[in-house]
Amino acid sequence: MSGRSPQGAEHTAARRSDPSSRSASEETPRRAPGPVGTAPGTTAPAAAPTPGTAAEPEPHPRTAPGTRTRGTGTGTRRAALLSTALVAVLALLALVSAGTGAYDIPLGDVLASVQHHLGLGGAPLDRVGESVLWNVRLPRVVLALLVGAGLGCAGALMQGVFGNPLAEPGVIGISAGAAVGAVAAIGLGLSFFGNWTITVCAFVAGLITVSSVYLLSRNGGRTEVVTLILTGIAVNAFAGALIGLFVFFADSGQVNQITFWQLGSLAQATWPKVLAVLPCAVAGLLVAPFYSRRLDLLSLGERPARHLGIDVERLRLSLILVVALLTAAAVAVAGVITFIGLLVPHLLRMANGPGHRFLVPGSALAGAVVLVAGDLAARTLAQPAELPLGVLTALLGSPFFFWLLRRTRRKQGGWA
Repeated sequence: MSGRSPQGAEHTAARRSDPSSRSASEETPRRAPGPVGTAPGTTAPAAAPTPGTAAEPEPHPRTAPGTRTRGTGTGTRRAALLSTALVAVLALLALVSAGTGAYDIPLGDVLASVQHHLGLGGAPLDRVGESVLWNVRLPRVVLALLVGAGLGCAGALMQGVFGNPLAEPGVIGISAGAAVGAVAAIGLGLSFFGNWTITVCAFVAGLITVSSVYLLSRNGGRTEVVTLILTGIAVNAFAGALIGLFVFFADSGQVNQITFWQLGSLAQATWPKVLAVLPCAVAGLLVAPFYSRRLDLLSLGERPARHLGIDVERLRLSLILVVALLTAAAVAVAGVITFIGLLVPHLLRMANGPGHRFLVPGSALAGAVVLVAGDLAARTLAQPAELPLGVLTALLGSPFFFWLLRRTRRKQGGWA
C-alpha cells in the first residue's frame, strides 16, 4: 500500500496527464549513457526483447476494504445517507414504541412529556400516563436500544476477527455461554458485586466461551467454517446442559428467572437495569470503532497485516474482550437473543460494502433499530400476551442463516 494520500496521488496523475505542466527536461528525451567507446551524446541501441517474452505488467497492490480510493466519494455519501436514515428511523421507532401498548399514548403527548422532562417546554401527561411512559415504556426502549446496538456491533467485530461471515455471538455459542454465567448467579444466589453480580458472571463466562471457540476453530493459522459451526453446536449443547442442571436444582422463583434468560425478553426492564448495563455497553460501543482500520487491514490476511505493522494476536485478543463485554452486557439484562449480530452486518455489507469504518458503527445503529422494532412487534402481535423476543428473532433469523450458509458453500465450492 502506498504512503501517499489519495489527494496527492490525484494531483500527481493530473500533472502527468497535462502537457502544459511538463517541464522542459520532461519534453526532451532522456539519453542513456552509452557503452565504453561510444561518443558522448550518442544514444546506445536498445536491447532487443527476448523472443517469446512479453513485457511484465506492473503489479497492482491489493487494497483493504476500508482504504480510500479515487471513487470513494460515492461510498462516503452513501454511508452518510445510510447513517442519517438509520438515526431517523431509530428515533421514530423509539417514539412509536414508547406510545404503543395496552395503554396507548399519542405521539404528540409523548413528545410533549419528553420536552417537559428536559426543560424544553411541553406539558406532562396525567398521573397514569406519566407512570406508564417513564417507568415502563422508556426503560424498555432504552434497554432495547443498548442491547441491539451491543449485539449488532459484536457481530460485526466477530466477523472481522474470525475473518468469517458466519461468526455471530449466538450462532457459535457465546450468548449461551454468557447465559450460563448469569443463570449460575441466579441459581446459586450470588450477590458479591450487588447489582453487577449477574453482569460480571455473564462477562467471565462469555470470555471463557469466546476464547474456547477461538482456539478450537483455528486450524493451520486460519478459521474454518465447518469447525466454527461445529464448535458452536457443541458449546450451545454444553451450555444448555448446564442451564438444565441449574433448572433442576432451582426453586420455583429461580426457575421463572432462568426461563427468562433462555427465551430472551425485555419485559422486566427497569431504570436500575439500564444503569447496570449502561457502562459496559457504552464502553464497548465507544472502543469498537477505533479498531475499524486495523480490521480492514486484517481482512487482507494475517501475513499482509503483519507486514503493515498490525500485531494480529494482540488485535484479536483486544477485540475478543470487547465482544465478550458487549455480549455479556446484553445477555445480563435480556437473556439469549440470537441472529442480530449475524443479520445486521450482512445487510449493511450489501448496502455499502465491507469497509469497517462504516460497518462497525452502522451495525450498532442498525442493531438498535432491529431490536426496538422486534420488541415492539413482540409486545403487539399477540396482545394481551407477549411473545418472547429471543424466539421472535430466531424465527426471523434462522431462514436468513440457512440462505447465508448455502451461499457461502456455493462460493467455496463445497466443504467436502
